Amino acid sequence: MEEESYFVKVFGSSPMIKVLDFLLTFREYDYTLTEISENSGVAWSTLHQIFPKLKALDIVKETRKIGRATLYKLNEDNSIVKQMIKMETEIIREISGMSKKETKTIPKPSLS
Repeated sequence: MEEESYFVKVFGSSPMIKVLDFLLTFREYDYTLTEISENSGVAWSTLHQIFPKLKALDIVKETRKIGRATLYKLNEDNSIVKQMIKMETEIIREISGMSKKETKTIPKPSLS
């Protein structure tokens, strides 16, 4: 089983968080929706439900087309994305400063 990122440990493993985590982690590159789905662990049908919101908020931007495939990446010019990057950096800094024992006891967020 793959280790969860600190971002996912803090915010939970909802499909939106998993997609954002993947795009934040690999923000230098652009991806097709299929690649985003596969690499984030979010089902294709679920991604198609949440991706319009990411586009509407300008969190992701279209970068290019290869044949019929459109590629997207995180829009680092967006103020929301800038804050997410800062937050991710702070989470990593804080949690990596904790001992391994403390890190394992971070409670998972409740779904209620």
